[in-house]
Amino acid sequence: MSEVTLRVSNTATLTSVASSASSVQLLAANSQRRGASIQNTSTSILYVLLGTASATATTSHSVQMAANTYYEIPYGYTGAVQGIWASANGQANMTELT
Repeated sequence: MSEVTLRVSNTATLTSVASSASSVQLLAANSQRRGASIQNTSTSILYVLLGTASATATTSHSVQMAANTYYEIPYGYTGAVQGIWASANGQANMTELT
């Protein structure tokens, strides 16, 4: 039987990214990430892409976040996170746990 090890976090890093009608990086890849969340404070839809595709788009994304919503990055995902808004207003607030 294999043993399960719980990976805990003791550091939370808060960042913000202004909304943009062009693809922007929300979080860089981080092998030390234990978890992360995004809060879309914009009144516009935020399209989130988990990965490093050339650009996030309204037709090529992982998650569509409505205005003023919250999203938790899936546990164990340590790759880059990109985003693009339907129109530029507001921002995304991220908390990354390491």
